[in-house]
Amino acid sequence: MNPDSQRAILAVALFAAFADGAKHDRERDEIRRIADALATEAGAPDLKRLYQDVLLKRVNLESAIRTLTDAGERQLAYEMAVCVCDADGSQSDAERRFLAELKTLLEVDAGQAETFERAADAVVALSAAATQGPVVAAQPNVTDAELDKSILNYALLNGALELLPQSWASMAIIPLQIKMVYGIGKAHGVTLDQGHIKEFIAAAGVGLTSQYLEQFGRKLLGGLLGKAAGKTFGKAGSAATGMAFSFATTYALGQLAKRYYAGGRVMNTALLRETFQNLLAPAREMQTRYLPQIQQKAGTLDAGQILSLVRGA
Repeated sequence: MNPDSQRAILAVALFAAFADGAKHDRERDEIRRIADALATEAGAPDLKRLYQDVLLKRVNLESAIRTLTDAGERQLAYEMAVCVCDADGSQSDAERRFLAELKTLLEVDAGQAETFERAADAVVALSAAATQGPVVAAQPNVTDAELDKSILNYALLNGALELLPQSWASMAIIPLQIKMVYGIGKAHGVTLDQGHIKEFIAAAGVGLTSQYLEQFGRKLLGGLLGKAAGKTFGKAGSAATGMAFSFATTYALGQLAKRYYAGGRVMNTALLRETFQNLLAPAREMQTRYLPQIQQKAGTLDAGQILSLVRGA
């Protein structure tokens, strides 16, 4: 995939991120930070300028789409937009209108689009019940060692999901993070609803939309999403030799939740963010050590298994 196509697909994803016009300044700042970070990747387009062009409406959706002449690239752009709009677990009316217009402009294959939408809808529906299924950490008298093991398992799984070529596989990462935080809270005698958990994750500085954009951006620039549509599930692409950044995010988030609920939930937003950033650096070092296990797990996952994990079956 050439840089112009990469830029066009990421532009579509950014248009999707801002489709409802309701993004908080904090989320916009996080998306800008990710654009800056991705711009340091070798051969990446000027994503910092792209972010500004989209936000300030110096480019339009139609011009971005005209760059995508390959059917597979158009399908991929549509899939990424759906995932971004689904990031918070539901689509607003504005996002639904945006996706309907996008599907028409991209002229995506109706059958492929329907297959993807069914998979994406299944993950979104299951994420609504992510705090209801049994989880290891939800058992009484859970020790710190058992919680650490559970957090590590979630981190390994989410790192593996990021390495899979199917774009919708990454949609399971946030529901699994929600399940992890729910289990940690339950282990400390606190029963949480999904709204509270999402607020906790956002307060830590892990934006839902921005997290998807970072995952997709790294996949796209690494070539893993270059021909994602129609690939057999369970076959991680060549870019699996790169880092699985969701491992570090998930591990640091789990350790933050353990401290937060063990300490009686007294951390304010500033302290949550500072603590998360302090935990993120060692977690990134860990992901290097655990990369072989992440790659091995990525090679064994299939669609049914992922849905079962989100469901808690």
